[in-house]
Amino acid sequence: MLEQKRKDFKGVEVKIGALFSKLGLSANQYTAISLFFVAFSFYFLTKTRMILALVFFLLAGFLDLVDGAVARITGKATKNGAYLDTICDRYVEGIALLGFLFLPLPQIILEPYVWIFIAFLGSLMTTYSKAAAKEKELVSSELKKGFIGRGERIILIALAIILGSFNLSWTLYPIIVLAIFSNLTALQRISLALNPSNN
Repeated sequence: MLEQKRKDFKGVEVKIGALFSKLGLSANQYTAISLFFVAFSFYFLTKTRMILALVFFLLAGFLDLVDGAVARITGKATKNGAYLDTICDRYVEGIALLGFLFLPLPQIILEPYVWIFIAFLGSLMTTYSKAAAKEKELVSSELKKGFIGRGERIILIALAIILGSFNLSWTLYPIIVLAIFSNLTALQRISLALNPSNN
């Protein structure tokens, strides 16, 4: 849903791009740095240092906005950069979710590692269902509709870490929401790809 409202934040994105382009780093370098930040977030999750895990995860998520903004403001947006950005986005989400496996989370209907796996699978499938539809030429434009997109997934993972900083037993609830709605989004995009008239 946030993806469809991205144009509403265009002004903010331009300002961010202008600011960070002055630092001399390329969009691809910002993308790469996000991986270092999420690696630190993963480390602190394994040590149950939730505040530090949150700080580094938010930095990694913020750089996802920065790299695209810098690429556009400098006129250096490329297909290679967009591809690298998409790949790194999946690693950022996957590495963060992996960190939750090291937390002593409670069982809520299913074991916590099952929810984490379902969330990870949904995260991948929302992107793959979109990419596969374009690759197989089922749609002419990229599928961006869905219950939740990249922005919402980042917010839910961040919320899981925030809640965990107060009480670890609360951590799993946003992950369960992520698990359910990311997979519903994937199914929604599959349906739109197979029935483009509804797109």
